[in-house]
Amino acid sequence: MPSPLRLGIAGLGTVGAGVVKIVRQKAALLAERSGQEIVISAVSARSKGKDRGVPLSGYAWEDDPVVLAQRDDVDVFVELMGGHEGPARDATEAALRAGKDVVTANKALLAHHGQALASLAESMGRVIRFEAAVAGGIPIIKALTEGLAGNDIQRVMGVMNGTCNYILTRMEDAGLSYDEAFAEADGLGYLEADPTLDVGGIDAGHKLSLLASIAFGTQVAFDAVELEGIGSISIEDIRQAADMGFRIKLLGVSRLTGRGLEQSMAPCLVPAGSPLGQLAGGTNMVVIEGDQVGQIVMRGAGAGEGPTASAVMGDIMDLARGTRLSTFGKPAEMLRPVTPAKAATPAPYYLRMTLLDKPGALAKVATVLSDAGISINRMRQYDHADDAAPVLIVTHKTTREALDIALAGMAQTGVVTGEPVALRIEEV
Repeated sequence: MPSPLRLGIAGLGTVGAGVVKIVRQKAALLAERSGQEIVISAVSARSKGKDRGVPLSGYAWEDDPVVLAQRDDVDVFVELMGGHEGPARDATEAALRAGKDVVTANKALLAHHGQALASLAESMGRVIRFEAAVAGGIPIIKALTEGLAGNDIQRVMGVMNGTCNYILTRMEDAGLSYDEAFAEADGLGYLEADPTLDVGGIDAGHKLSLLASIAFGTQVAFDAVELEGIGSISIEDIRQAADMGFRIKLLGVSRLTGRGLEQSMAPCLVPAGSPLGQLAGGTNMVVIEGDQVGQIVMRGAGAGEGPTASAVMGDIMDLARGTRLSTFGKPAEMLRPVTPAKAATPAPYYLRMTLLDKPGALAKVATVLSDAGISINRMRQYDHADDAAPVLIVTHKTTREALDIALAGMAQTGVVTGEPVALRIEEV
């Protein structure tokens, strides 16, 4: 058997401790499956004395992850610190320059600096693996770079933030308001220290930008992702969408069109009976559509110690076996610069608005939609309250541009109170 593959692990939180446990508990299995012993040489974290539920005394300790990344007894630098600047970026760059391969779970780092890091890795003859950065335990990076490499990918779509899916599921199942479901998720420890990373769609947008790069051969372009969080979704939207046969999900969708790359992370309606519609709780799901394979649906835990550490170990095992791929599926110099394109593929839309209880109010709204070239598929009016009438409209397929024109026109009618809610209905 060849010399051991030696790991340096930076970051000993939930995922880092999980990786240490796997290496310790499954040493024989890992060696049998990879043909090489896998060992930990050194570790690094913010606090040396913290109890992490796993013995660390047998490993060298480095206070500075950059020093860890440069150690002679480290072959693979495992970056599990998080953050797209500071120690994570500095240590990753140091590892690559020192001739180490890198395994990371850091979607923010790659979403912001993926092109530069991929170029650096290739210039040094090294590789970066990041299965754990997207959708936790779901092996979606491997599926795109390897299993589906013979396909032209037509669409990437998915629920990629378990916290948002948990909140939306609880709103529907328990009849909770958004604020109540948010507080429940926070109490369970599901939210990031900065909750906007979750509920604002930023975390999921990072993941979508990485998948889009691999799927469409483009440079990572997180700044071009259209982001909209779930904060505007009300219990009324949840109930009324269900009444029309839909469920609301924070859905990422990316397509490469003749106008450029569409990347959108926003609340959408999906058919209640579809795989995405049936997805409950904190689970993730990614849907890939290829010209040869058709539609592939992958579902699994999107976070947590076991699933994410499992994904990290999958990357380490590939390196032990000698599998070496370009970071985003093709050489960095071949990744095309992105021409951002707003989502313009026609789709039906869900509209919820409140109209003043006046004669002709509904006719004015219908006229505005007609003038914008939008036809109505279904419409429902709910019980009046305080001289106002909640109205729900499902349109036939239209573009977001036409819808925005119609929404601007509605504001001028004098019969619409408040801001209408407009959600795309995604066909799956």
